[in-house]
Amino acid sequence: MRARDLLAVSPVVGLDSPVIDAARLLAEQDLPGLIVVAADGAPVAILPGTQVLRLAVPGYCQDDPALARVVDEAHADTLFDDLHGRTVREALPRQGRELPVTDPDATALELAALMARTRSPLVAIVEHGRLVGAVTLQALLDRMLGS
Repeated sequence: MRARDLLAVSPVVGLDSPVIDAARLLAEQDLPGLIVVAADGAPVAILPGTQVLRLAVPGYCQDDPALARVVDEAHADTLFDDLHGRTVREALPRQGRELPVTDPDATALELAALMARTRSPLVAIVEHGRLVGAVTLQALLDRMLGS
């Protein structure tokens, strides 16, 4: 099994796209993450849904989970309001990471190793310098487990 057999069209966002729009896209399409592209359409990062959460959840709640319990429901329900006006660029990890990108001929094991090494729920598939889609963790596991 090769990446081309698991390939799916994947929505993309730009670095300066509103992060709230990225969050909506993740939720509406039940995606594990999004491919972030440069102006020329080349992948530059993967934005996992967890990174959007990191931007939305106050740092003090991430540092001390006990503090998250004291925030009342009315305020907890407004966490995503703080994402308005912020960009995808702000949601990306500060330190550079290996970009999970491969070609359509990558094997299932190569995809799995790349996902594991980069801790990414999806891999961008590029052919002849052009993004052709992505392979998600779910698609890979479904196929490998015979689901």
